[in-house]
Amino acid sequence: MLEQSPSQTVGPFFHFGLFHGGENSLVNDATQGQRIRIIGHVFDGDGIAIPDAMVEIWQADAQGYFNHPTDPNQGRADKQFRGFGRSDTVNDGIFSFETIKPGAVARQDDNLQAPHINVRVFSRGLLIHVDTRLYFAGESANDSDALLNSIDPARRHTLMAILVDSGHVPTYRFDIHMQGDDETVFFA
Repeated sequence: MLEQSPSQTVGPFFHFGLFHGGENSLVNDATQGQRIRIIGHVFDGDGIAIPDAMVEIWQADAQGYFNHPTDPNQGRADKQFRGFGRSDTVNDGIFSFETIKPGAVARQDDNLQAPHINVRVFSRGLLIHVDTRLYFAGESANDSDALLNSIDPARRHTLMAILVDSGHVPTYRFDIHMQGDDETVFFA
C-alpha cells in the first residue's frame, strides 16, 4: 500500500520561479503621480521577522483608476503604471516597493474610497494567502472611507502606513504582523 504525502503549508517561496528582478517596482520614467517608497517587515506571532514570505500589492493609479477590465474607467488609467508588484522578504524579513501614491477610488455608490493599496501576503504556516489594505496615516479621506471606518478603532492603526522619510522620494513604513497583540487586520 502506498503512503500519502504529508500535508504542507504554503512556502517558503522559491525565487527561481517567482522573482526575476524588478517585480517590486511599479513605475517607470513616464508614470504619472507622486513617487513613493513602501518598506516594512512581515512579523510572526513572536515579533520575529519572517525571512521567506512574499508580499504582493495592487493599486489604482494617481487618478484612482485601475488598468483592469473590471474598472469602467480603464481607458483613462495610466498605461505607464503597472499597478501590481511583488516583493520577497529574504533580507531580514524586509519588503519594499517603488510605486506612486494612489488616488481616491470611486465606489459603486459614487462615494470615494481613501487612497489605499491592496496587500496580499503568502507565508509559511498559511494554507492560503491573507489580504489586507495599506492606508496612509494622516490622509483626510480616511475619515470617510467606509471599509476603514468599519474596523474597530483600536485596530485601525494596523492598516496605516506611516511616513518615515520625506526626502526626494517619500518613504512609508508598513509592518505586517501575522499574529499577536498587534496583529494586522486581514479581510476575508
